[in-house]
Amino acid sequence: MHLISRKKLLEAAEKHSGLGEPLDVWYRIAKKAEWLSLADVRRVFPSADPAGKFTVFNVKGNASRLITEINYQTGRIFLRHVLTHAEYSKGGWNK
Repeated sequence: MHLISRKKLLEAAEKHSGLGEPLDVWYRIAKKAEWLSLADVRRVFPSADPAGKFTVFNVKGNASRLITEINYQTGRIFLRHVLTHAEYSKGGWNK
């Protein structure tokens, strides 16, 4: 998969302590993946959930959320947000 843009992951790792390693692990797995559907994603990340046009991943246990848009046809993952659980719960990110 082609990830656009890793910059969001690096910025989130700087902002939130302890998030760098889990995001890097997610990045390395996703970069090598060949996902064709949400079912493929869930084989690797069982807690991944659809939320409208987004796919939401739990990162660092249940502490943070990585919100992505995955285009399975082109093999691209667009990184939209990295939020704490509290920020995610407030909503507004999906508009």
